[in-house]
Amino acid sequence: QSLPVFLQKSGPSLSPESLKRITFSYPRTLEELLQQVAGLHESPTPPSLIIVDRLEGFLLGSVGSGHVGLHSAEQLSAAHLSALLCDTSAFLTQVLQQKGSTSFPCYFIASFLSKEDTQLDSRDSSTSDPILDVVDRYFQVRCTLDQDRSYEAAAAAAQEVWHLYLSGEGVPDTSSTKDCDDRSAVGQEWKLFIFPDGLMEFTLVGS
Repeated sequence: QSLPVFLQKSGPSLSPESLKRITFSYPRTLEELLQQVAGLHESPTPPSLIIVDRLEGFLLGSVGSGHVGLHSAEQLSAAHLSALLCDTSAFLTQVLQQKGSTSFPCYFIASFLSKEDTQLDSRDSSTSDPILDVVDRYFQVRCTLDQDRSYEAAAAAAQEVWHLYLSGEGVPDTSSTKDCDDRSAVGQEWKLFIFPDGLMEFTLVGS
């Protein structure tokens, strides 16, 4: 009932009962997170979506310092966790298909706040986050969010305006001249308008 009115009207089947399908977990360490993800295949009701919030909180400073070969311990942990999410998602997708569920495939989403995210124009920075670079190898799409604080954004009568940059091989390409051998070059830019009444509007930038 506390959701915005437009969202309540968007789905006739939306009800408080649907919240019972959501399971919240609060792992305190990287090891606990790994154990919980690895145990998802034993769930009586296989999830169709896995969300990990603030991935950097489990990776930065949560493992021993030092380097193993050319990679830091944090980079190796990022690879381990990302690979586990991929494998778990693929396994749960098979389980959902076998059960005849209409909610497959099982997706996974993770948020990551890097040090560069606190700087202006971070998306144009030549400095890349070494941990995020590792995560990018496993995630098919990266969505980078930058808040628009310009006068144009204020003139739109929106409470907040965000730029969304989608990149990665999983981004659908709308161009007819795309080189099929260059999937990594695909990218999209969107604008998200959030209005005072809770209404959200997405617009595609460019063509």
